[in-house]
Amino acid sequence: MAVEVKELLEAGVHFGHLTRKWDPNMAPYVYMERNGIHIINLYKTAVKIEEAGAALAKIAASGRKILFVATKKQAKDIVAEKAGAINMPYITERWPGGMLTNFVTIRKAVKKMASIDRMKKDGTFMTLSKKERLQVDRLRAKLEKNLGSISDMTRLPGALFVVDIKREHIAIKEAQKLNIPIFAMVDTNSDPRQVDYVIPANDDASKSIDKILSHVTAAISEGLSERKNEKELSEENEAPKAKKAAKKVVSSEEEE
Repeated sequence: MAVEVKELLEAGVHFGHLTRKWDPNMAPYVYMERNGIHIINLYKTAVKIEEAGAALAKIAASGRKILFVATKKQAKDIVAEKAGAINMPYITERWPGGMLTNFVTIRKAVKKMASIDRMKKDGTFMTLSKKERLQVDRLRAKLEKNLGSISDMTRLPGALFVVDIKREHIAIKEAQKLNIPIFAMVDTNSDPRQVDYVIPANDDASKSIDKILSHVTAAISEGLSERKNEKELSEENEAPKAKKAAKKVVSSEEEE
């Protein structure tokens, strides 16, 4: 899906921050200054969306997960909806410290959630006292709120997609430590050198966030489709071989 500059303009992707709040490293992506606000060069944004999209599609096609991170109010619901639609994990509540660098502990918390669910299914839960049931329910609700959206993430993600790198600086640091590629919407007040794939864009307006994420998740979806098609093709190719092998076994048994 080609990125049109006109649609980015209509979504307000070009509006940066006040000129006094800018990060000079964003200079290559700034088109001009208007009324004390930096205007982002949307032609560069369009190119960067396509570059990021191609890389994300490859990661998705390889079977790795892409973790979306956005805890700011304007982005939370959009990220939950878009990432959820393509079955990718996301963090929209507070970033759990050590989410990546101490992944084993995070997995234990997710397993705890699953064990509570099992207790409810097999009836163990009802053998607890009323007070204990209440405590377990509270714990389950807390875990669900913070980690429910990553319950299917059984290993470290293949990449991180971040909205507002200034706000999500802890997530950025953890990903850098583990050499996990970082994709991000980067506004004029942030340092793009922290990110592997920069998408210069307004990260404050929900319309802008929605537009960028629509393109990004569409690219990931293409990568997932490619993976599915390759799987089906290899299964089709394997089927005749399996049939042939089975025939061989049967005929050798008959000869005996």
